[in-house]
Formats: sequence, C-alpha cells, structure tokens
Amino acid sequence: MTLREFYEVTGGDYGDVMGRFVTEERVLRFVRKFPADGSFAALKSSLADGNAQEAFRAAHTVKGVAQNLGFTALFTVAEVVTNILRGGSLAVDERMPELERLYNLTVESIAALD
Repeated sequence: MTLREFYEVTGGDYGDVMGRFVTEERVLRFVRKFPADGSFAALKSSLADGNAQEAFRAAHTVKGVAQNLGFTALFTVAEVVTNILRGGSLAVDERMPELERLYNLTVESIAALD
C-alpha cells in the first residue's frame, strides 16, 4: 500500500500531512512509529481502572498524535473522547468502539505500507 492509499483507507488527510512534513520519507518515518506509542493502551487501561485523569491524558495524546500525522478520522473521534474525559466523566463507552476500530484500522494499515 502506498502512503497516499494509506491516508485514503484510514480517512486521513494526505495533502495536509505532506504540507507539513514535505517528503513522504519524513511522513513514513513518523507514521511507522505510531503503533509503538502506548497511549491507546493506556487509555483503555485507565478506563478499566476508572481513572478519568489518566484516561484524559492518554486520549489527549492519541488525539494530538493523530492530528499531527493527519489521521483525520481517528483524530475526530479521539477529540470527542478527550472532551468527555476532560470534565472528569468516564461516559465514553458509546464512543470507544469507533475509536478502537479506527485505531486498529490505522495500525493494520501501517503494517501494510510499502
């Protein structure tokens, strides 16, 4: 899968990320690091533990990384989850399946990059 195809499949913004990173090599260097980031796992763990503050931090990191890398679809849902957690509420059960689906799609698609 090409980088442009990756962004199409994952609902990302290829043009935006290329405008900031300039070269595909630079984009790929950072995109390939995404699966090693532990923020999504920390979000799930913090939610399971009922720790809204740590869940907020983790969701905020997922949101920020997704935004920086042009993962628009993932960013959009992560932003909603972050905003819910910002107020100390753990009522994100309705949004987590979509966030997890998009996260997994992103990680699986990264593995398929040329």
